Formats: sequence, structure tokens, C-alpha cells
Amino acid sequence: MTSERGVCIIAEAGVNHNGSLDRALQMVDLAADAGADYVKFQSFNAKRLVTKNASKADYQKKQTDVSESQLQMLEALELSHDMHEVLISRCESKSIGFMSTPFDEGGVKYLATTLNLPVIKISSGDLTNPLVLVEASATGKNLVLSTGMGDMAELELALGCLAFSASGETRVPSEKEALDAWQMPDLRAMIAERVTVLHCTTEYPTPYEDVNLRAMNAISTRFGVKVGYSDHTPGIWVPIAAVAMGATAIEKHFTLDRTLPGPDHVASLEPDELKQMVADIRGVEVAFGSGMKSPVPSELKNIPIARKSIVATTEIMAGDMFTLENLTVKRPGTGISPMKLAELLGTISDRRYGPDDVIERNVS
Repeated sequence: MTSERGVCIIAEAGVNHNGSLDRALQMVDLAADAGADYVKFQSFNAKRLVTKNASKADYQKKQTDVSESQLQMLEALELSHDMHEVLISRCESKSIGFMSTPFDEGGVKYLATTLNLPVIKISSGDLTNPLVLVEASATGKNLVLSTGMGDMAELELALGCLAFSASGETRVPSEKEALDAWQMPDLRAMIAERVTVLHCTTEYPTPYEDVNLRAMNAISTRFGVKVGYSDHTPGIWVPIAAVAMGATAIEKHFTLDRTLPGPDHVASLEPDELKQMVADIRGVEVAFGSGMKSPVPSELKNIPIARKSIVATTEIMAGDMFTLENLTVKRPGTGISPMKLAELLGTISDRRYGPDDVIERNVS
């Protein structure tokens, strides 16, 4: 997964449309206007996703009706197939990529085959689900894998499932088979090429002390994959810091209005904040520069102003010796560099200098 502009920015609409196609279309427009590379939704059938007795997370209970089940909450947030097609059409007209997260094998097939999306997102909740992992890898599509609630051992097994499927196997592997597949250099290289792993903390909003951005670099070092960051903290400074640390992709929830009812609005950016985050990330990317340390055009004009030269402190006549008693270092930087001071000391002046005159004698 790449962006022509550098870091791939995924504006996560998620379920913040609250089941409204009109609101979802507005979110596409806002993500495109903000300059995001993708706007991402969620593709699920609530009855295939959760049991009727599944409880909601604490953060969901705080933002929704505590008397409704997770199933009831999710049923109101489903996007129909027709809605998917309308949203894709809108994305095409706005020149922004459409992305979605499936939550079962059928959803993977729908996004990859029926809709022919170039990128499939795998949620943190499916990091330990080999059914989804194998199906997603079998599509041959680029994958984005979130790792919230996971550890390194679980991530290695997930990558192993992807590698096992990439070998041509269609069945679910045992843990040993997954780990063995991950040890095969050709399969690892294939997965490293296709998969971006997102460090993530699954709490909404995420406390800053639980972010652990260094884990992103640990993942990159251990597994040799492209890494990014999926953010649930308040504000925009943590994803910007992640970019500075090497993230190749950033995912961030956004909403039309943080006060809307629903499970994820409170931990999401509002439109102006999303636009600012994108602008700041692009600014950080420009600031990375070439990595070569040399004066840049904008500062060249300041060299003679800010740097210093060797100058006379007293009158120096032709034939006098240059010493620390008759020389010092002051601005401007138009004369001999102070780095040449030791070479100048003990030599003879070939002309007269008054106090504060810049010494012009060449020192080779």
C-alpha cells in the first residue's frame, strides 16, 4: 500500500455514519477535501459478527444505550451492498481511495472479488482469526493488518497464516505450520511486499501513556515489514510523532460531529482537525529532506551575517606579526574563517589594518 504523496493517510469513517448513507457520503467528501489517500468504512453483517448475547465494550456502553446488546448496536450500523457501490462511486468522483474492513471470510471475498478493491484492511479483532487471515492472503491483494490487543507472538502467528496462504494452501494452518511458513524466506519476502502492519492500541480514546510508539519500530525490526500506526488518542500530535518515527501509513477515526451518538465519535477527529492532521503530516514529510548535511538555498544568504571572520583588535602595520593580542573573531563572516586562526598566528601582515578591519590575507 503506497501513496504518491508519501505516508498513506487513511481517514477512518468506520461506523461514524450511524447507518446513514447521506452522512457516509458527506464523510467521503470531507476526507477527500482534507487530502487523505483513503476513506475507510467497515463491511459486516451483524448476525455473522457477534452472538446475540455478546456484550459491548466499556467505551461503547458509555456512548450508546446500555440496554441494547452489541448485536442490536451493530445492526443499526451496517452498510448494504448498494451503499458500498454508491460510496465507491463517490470516492472515484472525489479522487480518493475506498477501503473497508471485512469481519468474516464472506466479507473478504465481497471486497476483494465483487468490489475488486486493491487493499483489504484486517481489524485488530481478527489478528487471531486464521479464517479471515488465510482468506485475505489468498486474494493476492495488498493488506493492512492492525495489531491492537496483540503481542509479538500473536503477530508472528498472524503473519505466518498470511505466509501459509500465500504458498497456495487454502486450509487453516496449525500454529506450527504457520510459524514454519513464516520462516521460509520467499514467503516472508512476499508478505513483506504486500502487508503493512499497523501498531495500534484498542481503547477509545487511548491514554497517551498506553500508546507505546516504540513498538512500531520493534515490529519493523523483528519482522521486516512496512509499519504504520492506527491512532485512537485525542488530538493529532501522536500520529504526527509516528510519522516522524518512520510510520508509512496512518489511520485515524474522524466524524462529522464528536457529539453525535454512537460508539466511536468521541474518539474521532472533527473535519477541521482531520484536515490539520493531513497538512501537518505532509509538512513533516517535506521536513525530512534529503538526509545530506549541507547548506540549503534559503540559508546561504545568512552565512555572511551570522558567521564570523578574523578581524583586527588594534592597528596592525605591514610587517607586523599576527598574534592573539592583535586579532579576534567577530561578525561579519565575509573574511577568513576563524578555523584558520591557528594558521594565521605567527605570520606577517602584508598591509595595514585598523581596529575591526576584516583580515583579508589568504591562508592556505
